[in-house]
Amino acid sequence: MRTLLACLLAALLASPSAAGDRLVTVTPEETDEILANPGMGWETFHQTAAQDKSLPPWIPSTVQYIRWGWAEVEPQPGELNTAMLDRLLAESGKARQRLAFRVMCCSTTPSRPYHPAWLKQVGGKELLGDYDGVRSLPIPDFDDPATLQRHLDFIKRLGRRYDGHPGIDHVDLGSIGWWGEWHMSGSRSCRMPSPENCRKVVDAYLAAFKKTPLLMLIGGGECLKQATRQGTGWRADCLGDMGGFSRNWCHMRQAYPTEVRANGLQDTWKTAPVAWESCWDMRKWVHDGWPLRFIFNYALALHGSYLNNKSALLPERADVRPELERFLRRLGYRLVLKELEHPAQVPAGGQIKLSMQWQNVGSAPCYKPYRLAYRLDKGSKERDIHYFLSDVQVNHWLPGSVELFTADFFKMPPDLPPGQIHTVADSISLDKDVPAGEYTLSLGVVDMPALHEPVVRLGIKGRAADGWYPLSKLQVGK
Repeated sequence: MRTLLACLLAALLASPSAAGDRLVTVTPEETDEILANPGMGWETFHQTAAQDKSLPPWIPSTVQYIRWGWAEVEPQPGELNTAMLDRLLAESGKARQRLAFRVMCCSTTPSRPYHPAWLKQVGGKELLGDYDGVRSLPIPDFDDPATLQRHLDFIKRLGRRYDGHPGIDHVDLGSIGWWGEWHMSGSRSCRMPSPENCRKVVDAYLAAFKKTPLLMLIGGGECLKQATRQGTGWRADCLGDMGGFSRNWCHMRQAYPTEVRANGLQDTWKTAPVAWESCWDMRKWVHDGWPLRFIFNYALALHGSYLNNKSALLPERADVRPELERFLRRLGYRLVLKELEHPAQVPAGGQIKLSMQWQNVGSAPCYKPYRLAYRLDKGSKERDIHYFLSDVQVNHWLPGSVELFTADFFKMPPDLPPGQIHTVADSISLDKDVPAGEYTLSLGVVDMPALHEPVVRLGIKGRAADGWYPLSKLQVGK
């Protein structure tokens, strides 16, 4: 009797239905690679990654960041310098980067005004300002209706031509103040334009760029509130300042906490990016003995996605590279597939049910609604490869957070914890004409409509040269 039961049990386990009940479980190994992903990471400054001689080979960069004067972008009234813009977009693309930029109008260099020379010829007005003891600096008068209208028209045309361009990563909501930073500090005679006219400039950018992300300078005051409450991110241009301007004041301990609290920026990062630019550059940090771990943990705690070090050389001190590598592994989003489970066998025309565990171990969300996609292949011929687009979007997976600006935070910002683990249930529906056989199941993160081309590198090992992650085998049977 026992022999009969044993034979029946063996036959049951060997049957196709039993095989279909078996599960394949995959636990990918995490990688410590610094990931080159869109919408995050190290920015080169006024040169592409291919041109930047200060960029070490171990730092990937997907963004080139540039600041132009208004005159460079509109050299003639009503005519954008599309030849320059398109050339730079093409150069960025060739270097596998996207372009980010700011337009400036108020220069502190006497011989190099940022606004166009033709402005006065069309009825616009200039002011003569001063900055840090330098006098007779020509700047545009944005309280003059003709000057303001010319600039608002410029912003509108810039957006009409370039909003949503696939080669543009983000645009700074600039124009006003010294270097487009929304302040006139260091001047005794110049004041910011009226609040009403400042709001008009913000509104013009918001209307012109509805697809391309906008970032507002953190010093923008009420205009910063206006912009971020309508969906923009923010940027800060003096990361690392621990007292380079004053013994009793610095950006890291006084300015940024004040601006974040006063303008309600604590949760802006959940829906729009944060960008950092080094104060001076990292050589100043090392020269003055400022703590790298403090600075980098601070930038991650405020959920930064970008860092621009102005394409300066890195300091040569031995601890710089390990600290910077540690920082860059966390900067931006970093999506990790912790586990994947699916049936070992499925009939043609059936469903492959997938159970996954995902975690964002970076510092920010992915702000694009990229989607999971799957590939089944059992050969190199086109008929042997099948693609499937998921409804699962990766932009909802948040990183962890820490409490900001406490006494302990200012002693040393803590390491940012990873985000919560998300359990994701998904399925792949097979057509009945899918040939039987053993298939490799691969996963990718894609940007529609480019279903066949993954755009995101995951924080796991095993990425193939074509961007897909082959994870497991499964049997498709009749």
